[in-house]
Amino acid sequence: MKILILGGTEFVGRSVTEAALGRGWEVSVFNRGHRQPSPGAVALRGDRSAGRAGLAALESGEWDAVVDTWTGPPTAVRDAARLLAERAGHYTYVSTRSVYAYPAAAGLPEDGPLVSGASPDEAGDVPYPQAKLGGELAAVDAFGDRALLARPGLILGPYENIGRLPWWLNRIARGGPVLAPGPRDSPLQYIDARDLAAWVLDAGERRLHGPYNTVSESGHTTMGELLDTCVQVTGSGAEVRWTDPDTILAAGVEPWTDLPVWLPAGEMHDTLHRGDVGKALAAGLRCRPVGETVADTWTWLESLGGIAPQRPDRPPVGLAPEVEARLLATG
Repeated sequence: MKILILGGTEFVGRSVTEAALGRGWEVSVFNRGHRQPSPGAVALRGDRSAGRAGLAALESGEWDAVVDTWTGPPTAVRDAARLLAERAGHYTYVSTRSVYAYPAAAGLPEDGPLVSGASPDEAGDVPYPQAKLGGELAAVDAFGDRALLARPGLILGPYENIGRLPWWLNRIARGGPVLAPGPRDSPLQYIDARDLAAWVLDAGERRLHGPYNTVSESGHTTMGELLDTCVQVTGSGAEVRWTDPDTILAAGVEPWTDLPVWLPAGEMHDTLHRGDVGKALAAGLRCRPVGETVADTWTWLESLGGIAPQRPDRPPVGLAPEVEARLLATG
C-alpha cells in the first residue's frame, strides 16, 4: 500500500505512521515541518491553514489511501480531499463521537442524531463538534463511498498530547494518598491510539466507508482497574482513596478536566463511555488490555522525564494539589 498521512507526527497521526511503516507500506507524511516524521516516511511540507496555496506539495502524486487527522476549520479537509479525489483510492477522516448531538443516549449507534450548524465550507473558528462534522461532510463530498469516518472517543496510549493518562501516571508515581473519583467499578470506553491506527489501516485496505464508532466496548476497563494499574506499573505504592462523586462535585471539581477520564453517572457518562461499537467490532476492531496501554504509556513518559507533550490548542488537565489535599483531609 502507498499511503499519505495528513499530519502524521503527533499522537494518532504518529501511531498511524508507525503502524503503516511497520507493515512495510510506502508512507508519505504531509505537515508544516515543525516535527520530523518517523524514520522511513517521506516528508511533504505545506500549511493547510493557508488554503490551496499551502497544498502545493500535494499537487502531484498518487496514493492508495489517505488518512487525515485534522481538527481545525473544515475547509482544510475540503481543500485537501478535493485536490486528492482523483489521485487517491480511499480517504479516512479521523473524526470523533463528539459529532453526535448532546446528550447522546447510552448505546447510540452511528445513525444517531448529529450536531447542527456544521458545514464543510466553514473557514473560521467553530466548536470542536461542528468542526469535526464539517470535516466529515467535506470528506464524503469529495470521496463519496470511498470515504471512511472513524469516530473515536477517548484516546489513550503512548504519544498522548492531551495529558489525561500521563497526568494520572505522574500523580500516582508521586505516591501518598491519591483522590480517586468513585465508583471504582464505573465502566470506561476508550481506545489505544495504536489499536485505532491498526483498524484504520485495515479498513482503508478493505475500502470500508461510512461512519464507525471506533472505541472499545463500554467496560473494557473500569476506573478502578485503570488507577490500580497505574499504581502497579509505576511501583509507587500510592494509596488510592475512593471518594463519593457528590463530594467531589460539591467541591467544584470538574469531571474530565480536573480528574481526567472520569465522568459521574448521567448524561456525560452515557455520551462518552457507553456508545454502541458493534459495527466496528464486527469490522475487526480489537482493543488491547488496559495493562498494556498503561505500561507502554508509562515507559514512554519516563523516556521523556515525565513531561508529556501538550497540544497548544488544549488546556492542561489535572487537579490542583491544594484541592486534592483539601478533599483528602475531609474524606
